[in-house]
Amino acid sequence: MKMLVTGATGKLGSKIVEALLKTVPVSQLAVSVRDPKKAEALHERGVEVRHGDFDSPETLDAAFKDIDRLLIISADGDNETRIKQHGNAVAAAERAGVKFIAYTSIANAMESKNVLAPTHKATEEAILKTGIAYSFLRNNWYLENESSSIQGVLAGAPWVTAAGNGKVGWALQQDYAEAAAAVLSGKGHENTIYELSGKNLTQEELVSILGNVVGKEVALQQVDDTTYATIMKEAGVPEFLIPFLVNIQEDIREGTLEVESNDFGKLLGRPATPISEGIAQIVKGISS
Repeated sequence: MKMLVTGATGKLGSKIVEALLKTVPVSQLAVSVRDPKKAEALHERGVEVRHGDFDSPETLDAAFKDIDRLLIISADGDNETRIKQHGNAVAAAERAGVKFIAYTSIANAMESKNVLAPTHKATEEAILKTGIAYSFLRNNWYLENESSSIQGVLAGAPWVTAAGNGKVGWALQQDYAEAAAAVLSGKGHENTIYELSGKNLTQEELVSILGNVVGKEVALQQVDDTTYATIMKEAGVPEFLIPFLVNIQEDIREGTLEVESNDFGKLLGRPATPISEGIAQIVKGISS
């Protein structure tokens, strides 16, 4: 059995590959990357590195050749670009005769109003149309997405949010990575959907945990969308990113990431890493 991970040099992809290398023979693992030079370290460890560019379908035909089980990690970019890229990957998998596709999606993808959901809905639908066995890994929100806010708090800034009382199922990328590795390499995951979510928390609850970790009370500043955008601009966030960040705050406020699930437990044999431990890891990384 040969399995392949796309985007294997990215933050999530690299963690997934490391998790797989602990459980499967290196001869069974291949990766596809846009720039093979960035995967030289994996090549030196015996991992087969293939060139695969979601914008160049012809490279994907070679990348997916003789692959039994494929993990498509969602790409970065705007929805329109990502939908086209993912469509290229799914079509290439079908041409290559791939027997199983796992895909990193988003919470409640088919019904979600989240700004990121259209990409994932379209990709899930494309995979379903192929008739290939699938597993949709509906990832909630990476705790690492809050690293810049945590860094600001460590520097003395308040925690600024426009998310109101909306809840998020934050979890560490490492947990999502280990879950993906378990599905790609394991048995019995054909035609499954996993809602991968940590414990649902409000911004206030998250900030309270952060305060306990860093040993000081953290000020929480609840603002409206316009004020949030202004504060982000003053903090030096690139102009083009600000509308997206505001949309995410709105999406959280409206509950698009509030998904209750114990699917981490099913795949990992344990719950997601406690948020206090996750925050402590991020704080340590920032401080070191």
